[in-house]
Amino acid sequence: MAGRYPGLRFAWLDIEDQADLAGDLDIETFPTLLMADAHGMRFFGPLTPQASTLSRLLDSLQSDSLQHTPHLPATQQLLQALQAAPEHWITG
Repeated sequence: MAGRYPGLRFAWLDIEDQADLAGDLDIETFPTLLMADAHGMRFFGPLTPQASTLSRLLDSLQSDSLQHTPHLPATQQLLQALQAAPEHWITG
């Protein structure tokens, strides 16, 4: 997906191995996707593990049809941790 959407950044986290980054986020279903930018969250929730579903969601993000909601403290903390994360976690 990173190759198809070059303007976006992707990060993969294993919440068992990197639980400190997940902080207070309540993640019960896998995979869970967080889409956010500096203005707020655009999507946070479980997603079926199908490329076409993710692609439709990313298309919605790029068309700006997903509304921003204010960051939760936990998502803001996660985004800050990702900005400081090792480069091999980040794609795109």
